[in-house]
Amino acid sequence: MPVSLLAAWLMAVQLMLLAPSAVTAAEVAPIEIDMPLHKVSEHVYYVRGVPGIATDNKGFISNAAAIVTDDGIAVVDALGSPSLAKRFIEEIRRVSDAPIKTVIVTHYHADHIYGLQVFQDLGARIIAPGGFQDYLSSPAAEERLTERRFSLDPWVNDDTRLVRPDVVIVEQTELGLGDVTLDIRYLGPAHSDGDLAVLVQPDNVLISGDIIFEGRVPFTGSADTKRWLEVLESLDDTGIKALIPGHGPAASEPAAAVSRTLDYLKYTREQMAAAVDEMMPFAEAYEAADWSRFQKLPAFDAAHRRNAYGIYLSLEQEMLGE
Repeated sequence: MPVSLLAAWLMAVQLMLLAPSAVTAAEVAPIEIDMPLHKVSEHVYYVRGVPGIATDNKGFISNAAAIVTDDGIAVVDALGSPSLAKRFIEEIRRVSDAPIKTVIVTHYHADHIYGLQVFQDLGARIIAPGGFQDYLSSPAAEERLTERRFSLDPWVNDDTRLVRPDVVIVEQTELGLGDVTLDIRYLGPAHSDGDLAVLVQPDNVLISGDIIFEGRVPFTGSADTKRWLEVLESLDDTGIKALIPGHGPAASEPAAAVSRTLDYLKYTREQMAAAVDEMMPFAEAYEAADWSRFQKLPAFDAAHRRNAYGIYLSLEQEMLGE
């Protein structure tokens, strides 16, 4: 009896996970950039992007992490270009030559996914949260890629492609890798159409993706900030020794890092909610609000007014019950 396509696919995946891939990464444009690999715990390392807009620092504005074991490596997020992903791999190779078996994507935004093709070409399995398809099927995905091919040329170019995941997570899932367990927590739509976080055990390091921004103003875009607040308020940080956010430095006091992002979202929503209730025009409401507590944070000038406007519009929709 012929083997079904599903069985063949499952067999291929199993073989891929059991042995290092012989495939080498496709050629990408070289990039000269400072990308030191920081050690957070026995198994966890990360690279830290600068706190700027998407095209600052050659697109290196977000974080990515590597969980290194004797049985292989898992990467969390793939950075904002194939060139950055290749540089990240070069840094990983300074500490381990084990195969990169898995890439876990915390959410589908451009600064976290354009490097995926480099890992896919190496044979890594791509894991992403449910909701990724809402981004990939939207006009915004192709429009963003077209824009980045211009603004981040040559590191994002005509050969840069959008990569779909091999595995989609819609509930809490555990993945074993050597002597490490990755507790993958599906958070649903919050910062993006679908978010997840990864708790690395026994290290007790939480890799949060963009539900946490540390040391800078968050980017809210079209986020569901009501749901985002609910996620942060319900986040269990008991026993967590360190937190790697989607942007900003790793935090040795996770509860404080969560509190800072939560405070920003809550305060901005409160200011805009009062304006919506009073039917005050956005420009007037924005000028009347006291933003002094956030003005010294990096990315305030680039992101905050846009954040406030997006939140204002979403609150109008919430009020109308849409």
